[in-house]
Formats: sequence, C-alpha cells, structure tokens
Amino acid sequence: MGATAGSMDPDAGSSENAQRWARFIATCLIGGTVIGVSLLGLHLGIPHQPSLKIWRRKKKPVRVYMDGCFDMMHYGHCNALRQARALGDQLVVGVVSDAEIIANKGPPVTPLNERMIMVNAVKWVDEVIPDAPYAITEDFMRKLFDEYKIDYIIHGDDPCVLPDGTDAYALAKKAGRYKQIKRTEGVSSTDIVGRMLLCVRERSISDTQNHSSLQRQFSHGHSQKLDDSGSRSGTRVSHFLPTSRRIVQFSNGKGPGPDARIVYIDGAFDLFHAGHVEILKHARAMGDFLLVGIHTDLNVSANRGAHRPIMNLHERSLSVLACRYVDEVIIGAPWEVSKDMITTFNISLVVHGTVAEINDFQKKEGNPYAVPISMGIFKILDSPLDITTTTIIRRIVSNHEAYQKRNEKKANSERRYYDDKAYVSGD
Repeated sequence: MGATAGSMDPDAGSSENAQRWARFIATCLIGGTVIGVSLLGLHLGIPHQPSLKIWRRKKKPVRVYMDGCFDMMHYGHCNALRQARALGDQLVVGVVSDAEIIANKGPPVTPLNERMIMVNAVKWVDEVIPDAPYAITEDFMRKLFDEYKIDYIIHGDDPCVLPDGTDAYALAKKAGRYKQIKRTEGVSSTDIVGRMLLCVRERSISDTQNHSSLQRQFSHGHSQKLDDSGSRSGTRVSHFLPTSRRIVQFSNGKGPGPDARIVYIDGAFDLFHAGHVEILKHARAMGDFLLVGIHTDLNVSANRGAHRPIMNLHERSLSVLACRYVDEVIIGAPWEVSKDMITTFNISLVVHGTVAEINDFQKKEGNPYAVPISMGIFKILDSPLDITTTTIIRRIVSNHEAYQKRNEKKANSERRYYDDKAYVSGD
C-alpha cells in the first residue's frame, strides 16, 4: 500500500532532521562558532566521533636584527634599539667582537663582556648574539635568516662604511631585507670620548688660568676646542635637545602597586656602565619597584669636581630609564634622602653599593642617608663589579693617543653626516 499524504516515513524524517542540523551548524561556523561533532551525534543518535576543531595558524613574530659596537653605551644606542624594536615583534642584537672593532675602528673603551652586560640590560632587547662581525657578510646574513629567523636587518640613517669604502649593509639592502631608522642626534661614543679628551687637555693647562667649568660647557653645548694646530677637533659637545616626548618613550608608564616594596637608590650615573647595571639589577631584586634618583649637574660638580659630570642630567636620566631593572627615575634628585621624600614616594628600602666614587654613606656627620639609617631602612649592597665612572675615564686617559686618532678619523665621517643630512621619518 502506498504512503498517504499524511503518513510519516521514519527514514525521511531522520534525513530531514539531519539536513536541518547540518544547515544550522554551517550557519554557526560562518558566524565564528565552533560546535563539536559529538553534540550532533548525541542529537541524531549516531556513534560518538572525535571533536571537530578548527586550528588557527599563529601569526609568526617579526624578528629584526641590529648590530653595533655599543662601546661606552649611551642613550643614543638605547634609542636606536627602541626604534628597531618598534619595527618588529622581537629584537635580536649583535654585539661586535673586540677584534673586529680594533680592525675597523680602533681599540674599544669597554671590552666585550661589559658591552654584553649593557646590551642585555636594555629593556627593548629580546636576544643578544656575541662576537658579531662588523660587516654583514653573505655567510652571516644567511645564518641570520636561517638560524635566527631574522626578517629584517636594521641600521640608522648615518652611513656605515668599511675600511675599503664599501657599505657594510650592501648585501642586506640587495636582498630587500634592510630597514632604516633615524639616528639619535646630539651624542655618539666618539663625542663622549672627545669630551673626556677635552677634559684631559683642560687639566694640562695651568690651573691659574680662569677656565669655565666643563660641566657647564657640556650642559649648554659651548665651545668646540681648538687643537694645537689651530683646527677644530670635531668634538661635538652635548648638542642633546631633551624633549618631553623622549622621556615618555623611555618611561615604563606604570607606577608601583598599592602594596609594592619600593627600593630607592641614587647617584650620578655618569657614563652609564656595566657596574651601574649590575648594582641596579641587585637593587631591583630587593623589592617590587626600583626608583632611581639622578643627582643634578650642580651637585655632581660640587662633590666630584668641576670637570664632572661628563654627561648632563637629561642624558644620564635617559640612560638609566632604558635599563630594564629600573621602574622610575627622579630627575634631579636631592643629595640628602629626607623623611618627606621617603613618605612621598612610599620608599621601603634605601640602598647603596659598596663600590662608589664617594663614600658619603660611611660618614657620621653630614651623611646624606642619615634619615633612612635612623629609620632602619638603609642597606649596603655588595657591588658585583669594581667599575666606576673614573675607571672609564682612566681607560681613555691611559690610551688617549690611540683614542685621539680614532676620534679624528670618526669625526670626519660624522661631519659629513651632519653636512649632508636630510629629514628622516622616525623618532
């Protein structure tokens, strides 16, 4: 007997139900909802099947590479690394070997182990490659691409020319894997060495003559000195122009939590070096938030001599801010740590390293840490490295002839850069 109009075919009904559910699932999938096949199986009474999963391919991070000598590392180096990091997701930094620097530029002031400490401490750096070559060779470029998964090689807009006159980044440019950032003007390692050499020349002149403080020259960008031949030395003295935007770019932008243990350490932090980095790392480990006080140029000059600081207050502040162990700085911190200051910043612990140029923390009278000592919140930390700013200056003085020659050579290329420079986007 044939089926009448009102009859129900079980198989046909099951088929229609399956079709309706299939259309519903398709609609859900289009809307971005994933429904497991196991749910469908439960409704239709079919055997359980493994869950249906839609895998989304993770976006590959963009890895960028920047190399350099990073000798006497300063805020200009840090700003270059900040800009490079902004062009990708991960920044890999190559630190050129001592031998390569000697062959291409002259003797480095700071050895590789200290330069590695400095670069590793920069908060925008994700990975560091020691003993990197000065020039990007075919083999090394292939290693960067294949082994380190580098997408782009970064350098500043200032030229990097090898002794034979060729571009150190020619191969990267040819491969289409090169990106350029804007050079941070107002400072360079050559400039800083020049400031110290200028300091040496000033000291060799009779003290009976009235010479203006080098600290004031450095802070206000005065007088390029004449050498014995009467020609300009090429040393550019602190042409740094501090801006509020630069401070913001270097800042973490986060304050301490309500229950954070705030550790305070202060100092000049002149010629920011590996010794500074290590004591800051040690201090940060003592709490949850590290606040660093940077003394004024006037205080540093009054306590450490008229030729100090080599770097002015804003230059020193940026170098400290770039350190990954530092959470915040006080620009122009008072020499004495007062009760009001401790209360204002909710400081839990004041620390000082054992290696220091001035041992005021050991004095009984006129001790700048008298208040935190009386409150029982002062602690002396063993400095991991026996390095001070004077250590760096002595390295320059002991080999000043070699550095003078190196600077004269580099000054020519820097002069050409400033003569030919054009506006480059970036910051």
